[in-house]
Parts: sequence; structure tokens; C-alpha cells
Amino acid sequence: MQSIDDLNKWALFLVSPFILKAEHIAFVTESIWVQGETLQRPSSSSESIVKWSDCCLPLACRPGDPYQLIAEASVDNFSKLGVAFMEDRLQMADGLVPQKIVSVHLQDSTLKALKDQASNKQAQILQQNPEPSVESKPEPDVMEHVGGDDLKVLGAQPTEGKDGTSGREPAGEGDVGVGSIEHCHLHLSSCHECLELENSTIESVKFASAEKIPDLPYDHNGTLEDVADDICLEREGRKVNITGRAPNILFYTGSASQESLGRFQEVRSVLADCVDTESYTLYPLSRESALRDPWSDNCLLLVIATREAIPEDLSQKFMAYLSQGGKVLGLCSPFTLAGFQVTSKSVLRETVQNLVFSKADQTHVKLSVLSSGYVYEEGPGGQLSLGKLQGHLENEDKDRLIVQVPFGPRGGEAVLCQAHLELPPSSSVVQAQEDFDLLKSSNTRRYEVLREILTTLGLNCDLKRAPALTPLYLLPAAEEIWDPLMQWLGKHVDPEGVIKSSKLSLKFLSSYTSNIEITPSALPVVTDVESFLSENFNLEIYRQNLQTKRLGKVILFAEVTPTTMNLLDGLMFEIPQEMGLIAIAVRQTQGKGRGSNAWLSPMGCAVSTLLVSIPLRSQLGQRIPFVQHLMSLAVVEAVRSIPEYQDINLRVKWPNDIYYSDFMKLGGVLVNSTLLGETFYILIGCGFNVSNSNPTICINDLVTEYNKQHRAELKPFRTDDLIARTVTVLEKLIDTFQDKGPNGILPLYYKYWVHSGQRVRLGGLEGPEVWIVGLDDSGFLQVQQEDGEIVTVHPDGNSFDMLRNLIIPKQQ
Repeated sequence: MQSIDDLNKWALFLVSPFILKAEHIAFVTESIWVQGETLQRPSSSSESIVKWSDCCLPLACRPGDPYQLIAEASVDNFSKLGVAFMEDRLQMADGLVPQKIVSVHLQDSTLKALKDQASNKQAQILQQNPEPSVESKPEPDVMEHVGGDDLKVLGAQPTEGKDGTSGREPAGEGDVGVGSIEHCHLHLSSCHECLELENSTIESVKFASAEKIPDLPYDHNGTLEDVADDICLEREGRKVNITGRAPNILFYTGSASQESLGRFQEVRSVLADCVDTESYTLYPLSRESALRDPWSDNCLLLVIATREAIPEDLSQKFMAYLSQGGKVLGLCSPFTLAGFQVTSKSVLRETVQNLVFSKADQTHVKLSVLSSGYVYEEGPGGQLSLGKLQGHLENEDKDRLIVQVPFGPRGGEAVLCQAHLELPPSSSVVQAQEDFDLLKSSNTRRYEVLREILTTLGLNCDLKRAPALTPLYLLPAAEEIWDPLMQWLGKHVDPEGVIKSSKLSLKFLSSYTSNIEITPSALPVVTDVESFLSENFNLEIYRQNLQTKRLGKVILFAEVTPTTMNLLDGLMFEIPQEMGLIAIAVRQTQGKGRGSNAWLSPMGCAVSTLLVSIPLRSQLGQRIPFVQHLMSLAVVEAVRSIPEYQDINLRVKWPNDIYYSDFMKLGGVLVNSTLLGETFYILIGCGFNVSNSNPTICINDLVTEYNKQHRAELKPFRTDDLIARTVTVLEKLIDTFQDKGPNGILPLYYKYWVHSGQRVRLGGLEGPEVWIVGLDDSGFLQVQQEDGEIVTVHPDGNSFDMLRNLIIPKQQ
């Protein structure tokens, strides 16, 4: 149960001196503002609507969006509320839609404070604010700020959350709501007392001790945004993602599959021309995925580009995302916010009009645009405060086609547009030559407006050309391996010096000249080590830091290559194991992530693919899923095992991610394995941010921040030394695993993982909640169910977060 021992920042209602009888339950309700025709409606259930106010006594509130209420109820009434909430029959007041109910424990000191305030002054009841963009200002003597804001609440027990969130939601994904109450002093996952309690009750995780897990460097007087500000270094004035959200732009383009796909490709194409594609990945978001998957925590911008009416359940998801600080771009969509309505104006439909667009610096851009035939007018729900970006037509009515609307106290905002900024000028868009010429002449300004909107919504629109591919270099990590390598190579290339595979061909050359063509499927490999020189990779530094018997001994290096995962394809089954292959690149143009995900590979990211051979009949050969855990662990240990670097808060997230604390991802692992005879041939792709602050955060940012906080002088890392150190640690971890099995490495893994005491849901957003307790013998998660049974769970295959929607395999 979540613990509340301080109610500062909460406005207290008049309460009786007999607060919270022994048989009563205290709880918090979190609601969002949804106004207009999309408000709660009775469900199809035959049961009647249950009014929240009829079942409980309100004790305190915290206005804003989300609106938070502490109340007490009898056990029977609390159960009644919970059932009504689950069945969508719970009715709040004044445009509130309940999103979460969390039982809490009010400390004795809190109850005393409530009684004292109730007896000393008349209760101050704050009016609920119907405007999501403005948070009510509390009286300073009632709501002074004291409490901690860490979102990791150990032991919170939500009844359910319609948005799939719980009291134990990962802090690093941008959600600052209740499951953790923003300004209540809550027990933290880094709290030593809580960790000791956790160790005594969760026996499966034997090695996660409080002494081995340092406190998170959070300022408990600030919000999550403040935490991000604390770790944000100056980055040459560029837009930097400090929200903790994955750098994804998601596109909802409607429900019809073929039409939706075409619309996605159309809109994606124009946005890809506007944003830095090295910093963001662009994905479609289907209706099913929007309702089922945990996309909101992994989305920097949601683009809504469909003329279809937005279904009510989907609209609530989008509004919840906005209330969590999300950013929305509406392109000719009926989606809008309270205070505005989309009105049809048929005379404007699909016609070319003159638009005046106001930028954030109050300058104006005039351009010709294709109108959708709809305009924004003031509507029911109260007027919203508007942002600086506005666009109106040069007609008598000055019809509004673009509006910027801030939403809620957490920085959420939407830019809504009824001009077809997403469509390029073409004969398929307009028929008349005059209209085509007008749109064509405004095309540069159309992109200017789009970039202004995207920049205002927090994206980086610094355009860069895709780098040209460069030749590979074959490099030895040890002098003594070179002659055997050349002898082997001479026996395996064809008469043209080529080794072919299903994915590409490698042409081995003694030297490279600029007239040699380089394509993604045909890459030259230079074998002259003496001619090798790179500002981004120092062979001697790599050699000094590589202390292995076999791994990482032969290097295929490229400044720019499509993906390192393909480079070893034609060599992996033939080359002797003692000549351990590794492919290293400074940049990738087609980096691969898990499933269909892309992997961004800007300068400063350590990118490599390592070949590892594992006997089938061995400890690790029988437990191949552990390979990804060993690699992510090797990255963390490569840094934190260095003297004085042990407190750099680098961690592992199951199954294949490297994180700063539990706040932000800075690396990942991709494993491809092939069983040939009695041997697994495994390609381990790994990328982690060393010196690139974008698109999320990097290890050197953590080092710089540590130096600032502790007045230390730790040196920053290079990609070449960290790759070599990681391969060295990995070989030791593999040897330990082969000797002792999982128990040989789990103490170290649990020391660094982010999941101690974490709660997740099984099967979906409203599935049963369980505790993570460790890994099973094969490397899958084990969780403890409410009845105490410990079961193994697997990911459901969603591409956003493998800890969401976990499933219990049928064979269990």
C-alpha cells in the first residue's frame, strides 16, 4: 500500500475529528478533464451509474490536470467504487473522468495534522478548475511544497488503471501522475528501508541489497521535469530530449488498413523532410495498438492525421497522453480540445487560400495553402489559453486554420491544423494550373511553417544529409594474429578477392581509391593496416583495453556503414573461433533494433556487432536467452567496475536495455543466433551512447553530472576504449556462466538491474498486477502473483516496452 505521511501541496476539506475509522479505507482518485460530447456515458452494463460522492468522504484535493482527490470510504463502499470503476460506471463531477484509484495509508502524523487544521480554521475548499491549461493556485499557507516527487513507489496497490498505469510505473517515461502522488512524501525504490523490507519479503532476489544500490540523484523538491533539467547539460543550443520518452514520432492515420497505410506514408514523408532523422524514428500507430500497447510512455510526438471521427475510447487515450505532458500535431483531423470545435465551411473545401501564420517570435509568414474545408471556432467548455502559433485566412472572417493549445500543468500541448501542410503541390491535389502554381510557389514557406510547428512541439529540425558510405578496414587487435588471418583469407576469397553472403559481398583490397563504388550490398575491405587512420577510432587504445583470449580479435571497421549486423554474415561460419570477429562503425545508416524497430546511430554512439560461438551442450548453450542479459550487463560493468566510476548510475533493464537509473534509455542489445551442428553462432549487436547527448542521454553526460555534484575529475570515455572493455567483461561473464551457470552471474545482474520490487501487469492494460522477483533458469522474468505463486512470464511481442502486457506461456 502506498504511504502518505505529508499532505502539503494538498487543499484540505473540512473533516471530522474521527477521521479514518479502523474499518475504513483511504484512497486517491486521479481524474482527467474531458469536456464536451465525449464525456462519460453510461456503459452497456445493466448496473446503474455510481456517483463517486455518494460512496466516500473527501478529505483533500489537489487541483490541476490530473485532478487528485484523497477520500475515505467503508470497505463495502470502496469495493462498490472499484467495481463501478472497472465497469466504467463510476461518475465524477464537472467534466472529470476517473483514470486511477489507489489505496493509500495515512500516517498518524498526517491524521493529526488534518484534525489540527480542521479544528483551527475553516476548511478551504478549492473549486475544481474546468480549464486543463490552468492549474488552480493554492493558498500558500495551506499547500506549501515539501514532499518528494520520485515516481518509484514501492508497494503501491492500485485497484486498476484504465490507462494501464500503476503505482509502480517506471519513472523515466514521462508519467508524473498518481500511482505516485506528485507532492506526497512517498517511500522510494532507492530508499534503504524499503529495500531492506523488499529483501526480507522477496526471497527470489537474494542479491539486491540496499547497500549495493545507490540512491537516485533526484531533487525531491522538484518534478520529473526538474530532474530532467538537473541532468541536462548545455548542448550547443539544440533541442534536446529530456523527457525520458523514447525518440519516437507516432502517426495515427485512421482505422482503414490500406487507406491508413497510404496516409501514413504520405504524412511520414513530409515530416521526415523536416526533422533530424538521426534523432527520431517514425512509426504508424494503429487503433488496436493505441488501445492495447504502452505507446504513450514511448512517444515524443503523436501526429493525428485522419478525417475519420476519433472513437471515444481512443480520444480518451489521446487526452490522457496530453495530460501526461504529451505533444500532439493534428493535421486536418476532427480531433480537438474543449474550448474549440471543428466547424465545416464548404466554401473553403479543397480550395487554395491565403494564410497568415504567426510564428513564436511574433513574425509572420504569408503563404498559399490547400484548405480542408474546416475551421476552428470557439466552442463549449470554456475558452482555452492559446499559444503564440496561430494561422488565419486572409478573408473577411479571418477563419482560424491553425491553433496552438497548451494543455494541463505538465507541459502538454497540441497544434491543430486544418490546412493541408502535409500534402506537396501536385496535379493530384489540385486541378487548376493557377492553384498548382500558387502552392508550388509557397512550398518553401510550407516547410518553414511545418518546421516552426515541430520545433515548438520540442523536435529538432536541424536537417542533415545522410552520410556517404565508407570502405571497411580489416584490423588485427594483436600482431600475432595477422599472418594466420591473411592465410585463412587467401583460401576463402574467390578469384576477384570477394566473399559473398546472402546479404552482401565483401571485396578485399590492399588499398582503396575514390573511384571504387560502395553500395549497401557491395563493400570494399582494405587490408593495409598501415594506411588506416581515423579520428573516431584509435586502434592502439582498443588494443590496450582488450584483454581477451578470443573475442574481438579481428576488427571490421567502418566510419559509415548500413548496419554492422550484416558485415559478418559471410565470415561467421568459416573463420576460426580464436580469430574472434567484431564489426565496429562510427555511424550506421540502417541500424537495426528489436523486431521491426530502427536503431538510431549518431556520432558518439558505440556501435558494434560481435561474433560469439557457444557449444550447444554447455551451460549457456542450453540457456541462449541469457546472452542478451550478459551483453547489457557487460556494458554496465565495463563502466562501473573502474575505480571511482562505481557510482555512475548506469543500469540494466530486462531483457536487453542499458539505462541511466530507471529514467532514460541510452543503449540496447540485439542478438541473432544460428545453430549449426553442435554450435550456436551468435551475432550480438550492441549500441550505447558514449558521447552523443542526443537523442536521449549518454554516459559522458552522467560522468559530467557526477563530477559537478561530487567535485570530482573523472575523465570522459571514448567509444573505442568502452567497446574493448565491454568485450573483455563479456568474455569473463561467459566463462563464469559456463562454469557456474546462472547463479554465477545473477548477483552482479541483480546489483545493477532496475526492477527490484517493480510491479507489472499481465496480459494487458487492465490485467492482474504482479511483483517482479527475478529471472528463471532460462533468463525469462519470474513474477509473484497475488496468491503467492511464482510464475515465468514472456513478452507479448509489442514493440514499445517488453515489460508491458507480459504473458504466462500456455505450457505452464
